[in-house]
Amino acid sequence: MNAVVGEQDLLLVTLDALRYDVAVELAAAGRLPNLSRVLPEGGWQRRFTPASLAFAAHTAFLAGYLPTPAGPGPHPRLFAARLGDTESTNAHTWQFDTPDLPSALTKAGYHTACIGGVGCFDKQGALDSVLPGMFAESHWDPELGVTSPISFEAQVARAELVVGGLDPDRRLFLLVDVAAIHHPNWFHTPGATAADGDNRDTHAAALEYVDRHIGRLFRAMSCRRPCFAIVTSDHGTAYTEGGEPDTAHARDVVWTVPYAQFTMSPGEW
Repeated sequence: MNAVVGEQDLLLVTLDALRYDVAVELAAAGRLPNLSRVLPEGGWQRRFTPASLAFAAHTAFLAGYLPTPAGPGPHPRLFAARLGDTESTNAHTWQFDTPDLPSALTKAGYHTACIGGVGCFDKQGALDSVLPGMFAESHWDPELGVTSPISFEAQVARAELVVGGLDPDRRLFLLVDVAAIHHPNWFHTPGATAADGDNRDTHAAALEYVDRHIGRLFRAMSCRRPCFAIVTSDHGTAYTEGGEPDTAHARDVVWTVPYAQFTMSPGEW
């Protein structure tokens, strides 16, 4: 990452509440054509989130604690606050001296922006202003939130405006918290009503909806220079495993998340 920071734009996409098993199944079935273009050989990485709540997980991500690979460690981090000797960093880790990644990237010359989705980004109260407040520019309105059937299209359009409004020479770090997969997601299934509720199938339909539009986001973020991207979930969702849709309790489907990192070059999208 020491060769990336300062040279490339940076994109962090959190597919909020996405289950690992659903992500893997849809990719294997050819139902995620755009995301599959950027997945490494072998598909989604299986990782464990540092927290089962969106606020806690994103706070950890923005301190450099991304989801941890499921295999044996150690697993050096991409970004880390300077802590002295630690097994989670090595010579390739970009280390910083500020409390969080957005402020560190600001010091490195980046413009930082976030496009929120779920409630902890909605800026409706003091707590829900903490994460957006880390960024120089932040966006949220109901059209971008969990109850909007067009939330991801609206988020992508907002990202295009962010990129288009920047000086071409200014590096950008953009966080997009994708709300569409988080419940309620029943409206991504044709003919469904609120009374039908959410389930694993509507969860999958929401991911397919995101895939249909994510190419525009990748195109916007890689149009100026190479862009290093991370696409992951902050936590999964339990359905039949826990009765009502549940993202907070310590179940395997909540702690296990899909993860991918890759570099996009101008013209690929």
